[in-house]
Amino acid sequence: MPNERLREALLRNGLDIAHVAEATGVDEKTVERWIAKGRTPYPRHRHKVASLVKETENYLWPDAIAPERVSAIGGSEVVKVYPHRNSVPHDLWSRLVDAAVERIDILVLAGLFLTEDPATAKALHRKVSEGISIRLLFGDPAADEAEKRASEERLAGGTVAARIQNALALIRPLTVFDSVELRYHQTTLYNSIFRFDDEMVVNMHVYGQPGAYAPAMHLRRLPGGDLFDTYTTSFEQVWTEAGEGKHKQGAA
Repeated sequence: MPNERLREALLRNGLDIAHVAEATGVDEKTVERWIAKGRTPYPRHRHKVASLVKETENYLWPDAIAPERVSAIGGSEVVKVYPHRNSVPHDLWSRLVDAAVERIDILVLAGLFLTEDPATAKALHRKVSEGISIRLLFGDPAADEAEKRASEERLAGGTVAARIQNALALIRPLTVFDSVELRYHQTTLYNSIFRFDDEMVVNMHVYGQPGAYAPAMHLRRLPGGDLFDTYTTSFEQVWTEAGEGKHKQGAA
């Protein structure tokens, strides 16, 4: 059975069989069998290919790693758990932004705490000038979900929508850059996600409590693990669903 995940990952990264053969030190026919016949490479080759296409081994070859090992690796992906999001050190946010070299993905309802921070705003502008890809998913202030969140947090009507509008006013200047894309979602979020290359902060949501009071996890992606990828997949699903309502170049 062909390995369509591997085929798609290679195409997405502009790689062909010759690239993979050279990187792994095997002949091209072997690579062809990995793709066309779904053969599983040796561990050292799996790691090399996964790094090459920026995916995990577990995604490319789901049956190659024993479930108990995947579980153990997943636990190791958790760098630290914070009892509240406002317990996450400010210098961690700064380090994550500064260290990112490929992508920053942010999924929030309002995320006002981040957009209001001058240091973070400057760092994001600097990263954009370096050509880093930034995808921003903010809640649609006109959606029912915004008003529902206000009610759940026992806030005055329109409070959450106003927070989203304030955050958008601060973040929209970034959207003049081609490497930045802003979309609005109408999702009932269970987590806010802040991804910086292979590190991530996940802010779990707790009913009746604002995000600042809810727990947060600092994750680091490891080969063979799937905890990090669980949240990456969640982001991608919201991103795709928000496609119809995407806004570019500072749209209102």
